[in-house]
Amino acid sequence: MGYKNLVFPKDSTFLVTGGAGFIGSNLCEAILAMGYRVRCLDDLSTGKRENVELFTDRPDYQFIEGDIKDLQTCMAACEGADYVLHQAAWGSVPRSIEMPLFYCANNITGTLNMLEAARQNGVKKFVYASSSSVYGDEPVLPKTEGREGNLLSPYAVTKRADEEWAKQYTRHYGLDTYGLRYFNVFGRRQDPNGAYAAVIPKFIKQLLDGEIPTINGDGKQSRDFTYIENVIEANLKACLADHEAAGEAYNIAYGGREFLLDIYYGLADALGVTDEGGRRPEPNFGPERAGDIKHSNADIGKAKEKLGYEPEWSFERGIKAAIDWYRANL
Repeated sequence: MGYKNLVFPKDSTFLVTGGAGFIGSNLCEAILAMGYRVRCLDDLSTGKRENVELFTDRPDYQFIEGDIKDLQTCMAACEGADYVLHQAAWGSVPRSIEMPLFYCANNITGTLNMLEAARQNGVKKFVYASSSSVYGDEPVLPKTEGREGNLLSPYAVTKRADEEWAKQYTRHYGLDTYGLRYFNVFGRRQDPNGAYAAVIPKFIKQLLDGEIPTINGDGKQSRDFTYIENVIEANLKACLADHEAAGEAYNIAYGGREFLLDIYYGLADALGVTDEGGRRPEPNFGPERAGDIKHSNADIGKAKEKLGYEPEWSFERGIKAAIDWYRANL
């Protein structure tokens, strides 16, 4: 089913915060392709103008350069918006450990500003990005909503706080909020550069550049890698969800489990990378990263039941599409 046949009221306007980022720009592109209006809010601190240049001249697209830490900016952005897809946040567990005050201001206060602006402007649905990091040190797999452990990083704290604030806005103010706990999203436009780059684009770029990637830890950690198309589907289906499903958080993943070492080997093979002896080179290994969760695998039953979420893109299908995109665009 996916999302391309979903129907919203004519002339619906979607506000995508963080719309120049990886997930946000893909949401903007998908919604415009469906024939609806898009307003993109981004301060370009981590998002890139080049991600949305494709839409700049479209009459149904508006770009606002602004900061969610400023309430008046949020108020102006929400004016006339029917749906808010709130993706604006700073990611990265290790960076959050280095910058706790900034993460609190940006990810918690910024989200609270957006919730308040959406409430005051009569937004129909407020869908926001949470994270699998809220499961902390809970060891049981698959990860199931309502069974969370101790939080392991300031980033995880910000996402859990966002969920609690959103719950309050549904309970007290009648704003329909839906939290999407993303599990390791990957795909086109994900930035492969920098110390905090996600592992899949970083590995692909390094292998294409003839470099040997470094895996933090022993490579036996596992993740529920989730292709971007599944995330787009979840956001849009949440916009059509019942009021009874509001005020809660949902796992958004494919429901699989991949080990980092296997991903490295698979990418090296797919890209035809060999050493001087014609063999696949072994990766480098570095220290484990503080705050990282060892294993991650999602139970997506709740999202299926309450949001109608039916992810179509497996890891294998998604990784082939991602490799093709990076080959063409790096």
